[in-house]
Amino acid sequence: MKIMVIGSGGREHTIVWKLKQSLKVEQIFCAPGNGGIAQLATCVDIKVEDINGLLNFAQKEKIDLTVVGPETPLVAGIVDAFEKKGFKIFGPSKSAAQLEGSKIFAKMFMAEEDIPTAIFATFDQIKDAKIYLKKNKFPVVLKADGLAAGKGVVICQNEQEAFAALDQIMGEKIFKDAGSKVVIEEFLQGEEVSVLAICDGDHFVMLESSQDHKRAFDQDQGPNTGGMGAYSPAPVLKEGSNEKEAYAIIEQTIKGMKKSGRPFKGVLYAGLMITAKGVKVLEYNVRFGDPETQVILPRLKNDFVDLMLASCEGHLDQIKLEWDPRSAVCVVMAAKGYPGDYAKGLKISGLDQAALVNDAMVFHAGTVKKGDDILTAGGRVLGVTALGDGIKKAIDSAYEAVQMIQWDGCFYRRDIGYRALERLKNGM
Repeated sequence: MKIMVIGSGGREHTIVWKLKQSLKVEQIFCAPGNGGIAQLATCVDIKVEDINGLLNFAQKEKIDLTVVGPETPLVAGIVDAFEKKGFKIFGPSKSAAQLEGSKIFAKMFMAEEDIPTAIFATFDQIKDAKIYLKKNKFPVVLKADGLAAGKGVVICQNEQEAFAALDQIMGEKIFKDAGSKVVIEEFLQGEEVSVLAICDGDHFVMLESSQDHKRAFDQDQGPNTGGMGAYSPAPVLKEGSNEKEAYAIIEQTIKGMKKSGRPFKGVLYAGLMITAKGVKVLEYNVRFGDPETQVILPRLKNDFVDLMLASCEGHLDQIKLEWDPRSAVCVVMAAKGYPGDYAKGLKISGLDQAALVNDAMVFHAGTVKKGDDILTAGGRVLGVTALGDGIKKAIDSAYEAVQMIQWDGCFYRRDIGYRALERLKNGM
C-alpha cells in the first residue's frame, strides 16, 4: 500500500513510525513532514490546508490510504473532498468534525444528547457576555468558538481577568473569526484524562487512556501550551466507575452523531474531567492528540493499517485491540520562549545517543533537516518517549534520553507523570 500522512508534528511522526511497522505498507509520503519524519518517509512540500494540492498528489501517486493528523483540514472538509474522488481517507467528514470545529456546536450537541458536561452559556456579543459574567461566580472558563491552535481556552479567576480575555478574543480578534463567538462555562474541579476511540460511524474501539500536561512549567504552573508531556495508562480512569462512565460517553456520542445525520468516522478524542460528581466532557477533538499519540501508539500491538481500514470500511466490530502492558511516558522538549515567541534554526545535538536508551524513542515535532544537521523549527521541538515496567521506570528512561539532547535554550518539565506517581504512593 501507498500511504500519505498529512501533518508535520510529533503526532504525525508517531503515526508514520507506527505505519512503517506494517507489512502491508510499501511506501509512505508525508505532507509536509519534518526532520524526523524525513528519515522514515518521503516528505512532500504541500501545506495541510492545501486540500486541492493534497488531492492532486494523491491522484498522481495513486495513494491507497490517507491519514489526516491535524484538525484544520478535517474541519475544512478534506475527507469529503477525497471520498468524492474515491480515495480512502481516515478521519471524520466536515459536518462530523464540527465537534471540534465549533465549541458551541459541541456544547449544544452534549446538551441535546444528555452527555454530562459543565453548565454553559454562549454569546456572539461582547456586551452580553460581560453582563452574564457580572452575575456569575468565579472562576469561569472562557472558550473561543472556533479553532485556535489549542490556545482558545482561558481560565479566569475573577471578573477583571474574564473581561480582559473577552476584550482580546472578541474585541481584538486575536484568534480572528474563531473568536467571534464564545462559550462561558463553569470551572470543573477534578483531574483531566484523555480518552480516544477509533470509530466507523456505527462501532468503536476505545484506545488505552492517557493524561496530558498542558501547563508550561512544573506543578502545572505557567501558561497553557499544546502539551508538555503525557503518560499512558492514566490510573485515575481505573478508579470507581470512571472507566464505565467514559465508555458510556463515547457510546452516546457515536449514537447521537449518527442520529443527527453526521456519522462519525476516525478518531474521537474526549477530554474528560473526573469530578466528585462523576465524569464530565470538557471538550471533543476529532483527531489524535499531541502528545497523547506518542504514548498510546507505542503501546498498541495491532497492525495500525488494519485499524484505520476497518474505520474507513465500517467493520471495527471485527477488531480486538491488543496492548503492551508496559507504561509509556513522553517528555516534550520545547524552545525557549514557548508558547510565546521563540528562535528557530538552532542545531540539536545528542539525538543518536538518546535513541540508544533502552525502549526510548524520539519523535520530532518542530524540526527541519539541513544537510546532516537537525535544526529547531517550532515551539514544541521533540517528544521523547519511553516504555517501562510501571510508570516510574518509564519516567526514568524518558528523562535519561532527554538528558542526552541539547540545543541553545531548550527547556522541558521535570515532573511528567507526577499524578500517577502520587496515586502509586497513596496506594491507589
